[in-house]
Amino acid sequence: MPSDFYAVLEVDRNATDDEIKKAYRRLARQYHPDTNDGDPAAEARFKEIGVAYETLRDPEKRRRYDMYGAEGVGAGGGPGAGGFDFGVSDLFDAFFGGGFGGGRGPGGPPRGPDAEVHVILDLEEAVFGVAKPVELRMPVECERCSGSGCEPGTHPSTCRTCGGGGEVRTVRRTILGQMMTATPCAACRGTGREILSPCRDCRGDGRVTLPATVEVQVPAGIDDGQRLRLAGRGPAGPRGGEPGDLYVSIAVRPHPRFERDGDDLLHVLRLPMTQAALGAHLRIETLDGGEDLLIPTGTQTGRLFKLRGRGVPALRGRGRGDLVVSVEVVVPEKLSAEEAQLVRRLAELRGEDVAPREEGFFSRIKSAFQ
Repeated sequence: MPSDFYAVLEVDRNATDDEIKKAYRRLARQYHPDTNDGDPAAEARFKEIGVAYETLRDPEKRRRYDMYGAEGVGAGGGPGAGGFDFGVSDLFDAFFGGGFGGGRGPGGPPRGPDAEVHVILDLEEAVFGVAKPVELRMPVECERCSGSGCEPGTHPSTCRTCGGGGEVRTVRRTILGQMMTATPCAACRGTGREILSPCRDCRGDGRVTLPATVEVQVPAGIDDGQRLRLAGRGPAGPRGGEPGDLYVSIAVRPHPRFERDGDDLLHVLRLPMTQAALGAHLRIETLDGGEDLLIPTGTQTGRLFKLRGRGVPALRGRGRGDLVVSVEVVVPEKLSAEEAQLVRRLAELRGEDVAPREEGFFSRIKSAFQ
């Protein structure tokens, strides 16, 4: 194979990425084995084109190639030596610009799965936010092999089943001619690498399941039933793969005095009829501390008072809701004789009819025998 990848693609060394891509597509259409009746020379040329393109299309690989040549990027001469192979999907890519399928190549270690945990908060924690440590068990990176899955001092090898391509290709005859299909290699799970000396702690997986503590930064204003997504904080991926995400489901405990309504807090104030009638100056406890509340004379059940900015912070915005105080006038169920006399006197002054004074037990017995 010529060592000059620019010559292989028939472009200048200062060619742009777009020029390299166009040259590859043109040459791929010309030399693809499926369009040359399996000509060995065309197939060899096609592989040369693929190796050159895979090197020059990547800015970092191209930089190393320009500095050190083919050895600087480890370019080989075939699938068994770290090279490249192509299937029918590459033909579609060459003709239609990658809109169908696309070349696969080794996929690398798979990403870790996502996980979900449940966190229960007090209302104060949901309103003001909190750093909440969460304990769980999940796969984490193996310390012995640093996630590689290999015994220290060893390294993964090229997969003997797929030759490092990450997939297994099969050719079958159809009415349209020979068709090539590719499936992920089961031996290496599509990575193109296999481990011949597995780590004794993780047995080649690159991760072990251990207790873990994750500190969750709960934002102020979060509500019951909402979820947080912690990107990359979930279970580790096998063999050094990227970790998954951790989802945190939020539940908020009921509060003895406050009920949430959006960004507002609701509080029911049970007000004695004397304070409702005559007015009062009260001290109301909020989540921020005590607040003064002036009750005007003649306050009725259902009247609302708003304490501005004493509610819940907006989760996706600015400002806070209000604390809404709803009055419930309380009528005493039992009165002492003196209290009853005072209320009757008030009724007389207002000209209001009330029930007659209750008679004593012995008076009711005497009346029954008359």
